[in-house]
Amino acid sequence: MSLTNDTIKQKLTEKFGDQLSDWQEPYGMLTFTAAKDLNIKVMQFLYDDAELRFQFLTDLQAVHYPDRKGEELAVVYHLHNLVDNVRIRFKVFADITKPDVFTATALYQSANFMERETYDFFGVNFVGHPNLIRILNVDEMDYFPMRKEFPLEDQTRIDKDDEMFGR
Repeated sequence: MSLTNDTIKQKLTEKFGDQLSDWQEPYGMLTFTAAKDLNIKVMQFLYDDAELRFQFLTDLQAVHYPDRKGEELAVVYHLHNLVDNVRIRFKVFADITKPDVFTATALYQSANFMERETYDFFGVNFVGHPNLIRILNVDEMDYFPMRKEFPLEDQTRIDKDDEMFGR
């Protein structure tokens, strides 16, 4: 029997009840939201369950939602069941003033560099990470460049001719 989104959702709901929310299936990929304190428990369950077997972390990144007060930073996990070729996505939200999320490095070694990159660009503090330091930006940088706190371009620039850019 092949693994379906309904089966995954049913197993997760049996285990975590209403602690998981915002169930969607954009483009056929099961997507849901968990409380940030549950991220490791959810991943451990998805990893260990004999039927689910989500044992590959495909991607981990963050998104900044400046209008969502108290949950401005979303950490997004993409997991893959290689046996059944099924992918899922789940999100946890953190307050930008205290962006602490538990690290997934004990479960997925591939999370190491992805979490460092997410810290480097968004400022998410992965609690328990073995070496959470900047990976691409300079160490002296005191801000997180991918947050939507900065204008897309400097409006005072005079070295660009707007006609050249179709404006």
